[in-house]
Amino acid sequence: MLGRCAPGSPRSRPVVRALPPSASALRQRLRQCAERIPEAEAVLDLLDKCPEHQKKGGFPVIVFEGLDATGKTTVTQAVKDTLNGVLLRSPPPCISQWRTVFDDEPTPIKRAFYAAGNYILASEIAKASTQAPVIIDRYWHSTAAYTIATETSGKVQDLPPAQDEVYQWPEDLLKPDLVLLLTVDPEERVRRLQHRGLEKTKEEAELEANSLFRQRVEESYRRMVNPACQEVDASPSKEEVLKTVLQLIKKHCAF
Repeated sequence: MLGRCAPGSPRSRPVVRALPPSASALRQRLRQCAERIPEAEAVLDLLDKCPEHQKKGGFPVIVFEGLDATGKTTVTQAVKDTLNGVLLRSPPPCISQWRTVFDDEPTPIKRAFYAAGNYILASEIAKASTQAPVIIDRYWHSTAAYTIATETSGKVQDLPPAQDEVYQWPEDLLKPDLVLLLTVDPEERVRRLQHRGLEKTKEEAELEANSLFRQRVEESYRRMVNPACQEVDASPSKEEVLKTVLQLIKKHCAF
């Protein structure tokens, strides 16, 4: 489980403190701040309505990860339409209204909020996957990758070592069948962001201003295991990227 540091990896300790290793741990953290943050109580209420052990249905569950402007919105919509599936996002709409509240909180509380979103989303995935393929725009790997990159300073080599347990999927969280990591050249990504002209999140501003932070995020994604990310170059045309993605889904997921 994420909460147990691999022996000899002190670099993972700040990450473990920042990222709740299980649903029970994040509940405890949210309860500690519920009196001060009413929204934390609301998140806890939603968590309490979720069954403890989520099991997915017979249809595949496919997650898309990647930095902003790597094409997740376009690709997830196209895959959803092609497979006649259900498209879900993390954090789910029922709590995304409170993102700005928790983004201004200390890291442990902020990460508890995003981790809670994954467990609430898992309940939606369990239901939806009994009816159709489920396509997800970000899930646990995003929560973990940004936490690891934020809690580690310096270069990629300063990250917790590969195989460290911080890169493991939580034992009590519903697991997807396939995780696809969309990547584009850094210059192309910045060009897309400028073209979109959207207001940047704090983390997006940090990605743009700090190339070391961006490198730590991307490398953290690549070190995730159980399940690992399958990397997809999202630089070509939308049609080519969709073709590559559908081939990977056909290869790794049984319909």
